[in-house]
Amino acid sequence: MLLRTHYVDLVQQTTFPAEIHIQDQKIQRITPTDQPVQGYMIPGFIDAHVHVESSMLVPSEFARLAVRHGTVATVSDPHEIANVLGAAGVDYMVANGQQVPFKFYFGVPSCVPATNFETAGAVLDADAVEALLQKPDLYYLSEVLNYPGVLNQDPTVWAKIKAAKAIGKPIDGHAPQLRGAGAQQYAAAGISTDHECTTLEEALEKLKHGMHILIREGSAAKNFDTLLPLLPQYRDKVMFCSDDKHPDALLQGHINEMVARAVQKGTSIYDALQVACINPIRHYQLAVGRLQVGDWADLEVLETYINGTCVARHGQDLLQRVPIPILNQFNCRPKRAADFAIPAQGQQHLVIQAIDGALITQSAVVEATIQDGQAVANTAQDVLKIAVVNRYHAAPVAVAFIQGIGLETGALASCVAHDSHNIVAVGCSDAALAEAVNLVIQHKGGIAAVGKDQQQILPLPVAGSLSDDTGERVAHAYAKIDEFAKRELGSPLSAPFMTLSFMALLVIPSLKLSDKGLFDGAHFKWASLWVQ
Repeated sequence: MLLRTHYVDLVQQTTFPAEIHIQDQKIQRITPTDQPVQGYMIPGFIDAHVHVESSMLVPSEFARLAVRHGTVATVSDPHEIANVLGAAGVDYMVANGQQVPFKFYFGVPSCVPATNFETAGAVLDADAVEALLQKPDLYYLSEVLNYPGVLNQDPTVWAKIKAAKAIGKPIDGHAPQLRGAGAQQYAAAGISTDHECTTLEEALEKLKHGMHILIREGSAAKNFDTLLPLLPQYRDKVMFCSDDKHPDALLQGHINEMVARAVQKGTSIYDALQVACINPIRHYQLAVGRLQVGDWADLEVLETYINGTCVARHGQDLLQRVPIPILNQFNCRPKRAADFAIPAQGQQHLVIQAIDGALITQSAVVEATIQDGQAVANTAQDVLKIAVVNRYHAAPVAVAFIQGIGLETGALASCVAHDSHNIVAVGCSDAALAEAVNLVIQHKGGIAAVGKDQQQILPLPVAGSLSDDTGERVAHAYAKIDEFAKRELGSPLSAPFMTLSFMALLVIPSLKLSDKGLFDGAHFKWASLWVQ
């Protein structure tokens, strides 16, 4: 195959008209030309850290949307499905991803479960992690969420780190707000990346300790504007990632949007493309082309190519649908409104404070609203109930209070609840909570919203977190229920369901709720709901 276009050489940082000869899936020759050419050829984009599961799509359907935006590869952490199904979930993602030409580089989840303060569907101990690391189609140790375990020399955490080091596979990090001696110790353990920096100062400090910084722009957490000033000084140490991206957002754009925004804000096009295309290849040693002679032909020229085959043209993918088997683990009975009641035990209680565009939360003390001896929601003060329901076996419902979701009526519920993927719900009344949660239980996974006289559900039958439908239909269905949560139920959040999905993620400070109770993530200990 011969392509005539402007060739963008990111290694030499130059652009010139050229004839590019492709044979046997690789670039064989690049020849400057005086002939008329069209467009620009650049390497394909790489998402340097993403949980495919957050798109609610299986890998093959994720690929069908991603290639439309010039993405050819992802560095993918499958710990969401691993927390539900264990090693079988990791194998599921790898097998499905291998059925399309898109290049998925899956890692080995390091924290299943993420903590011992919640109930997950599986456990990957040090021996299981070491066994997975031996597999050639698993490329790195995924984000080490348990940073207190690293700092406190937890033997299980360190056994996993040592196993990755022994085989020479990179180790990804996850250490929000970790600074000072703790950050230095975390990096010295061999952990090479962090995608959780929320301030420029935090990122600069971790760069000083030798870590690579991933600039994240997902559906909930958005750190692009804060961290872009790292360029151009640290262009060799920075990558772009989405981390968690819902299907409607993926339908609209991916890493291409970050590159465009970076250039619009004054970043050199060569620097932006190096961050988006080259740095992940270098850091993770990926078999993805850099547009050099002998490289795989993974590129964009108004079209997207992987290994020399056109996989997207004019904004439409050319990939075929593949079979999607159903694998799940769901053992949860319907709930009653009484299951969400909170007997009053004082006049004041803690409240989780959600923040739009962030995964971290704050906490506050508020006056309790008490009716008939029960603490209830107060929509006038934006104090709603939040609940986490164990999906794996019968257990009491954990219930607390939250601000920032902003519902005026009804409830939301989701089985996409990082990282253990129990059912997380927020609502204005116990009855609404029960109704939304029971919709998810009825479908053995999904996201649900209920209003005064309406119900909406997006079923997610694969592991209770993924759809078996096409990416387009899932994206449109998600957009519909997301709009319902905002327009009919009153949430002001940019992504209500994405924000909700992180309210049970205990490793992100400061106050969260697991199926076992209220948790202080800043000090890694249980918290009491009632303030005496």
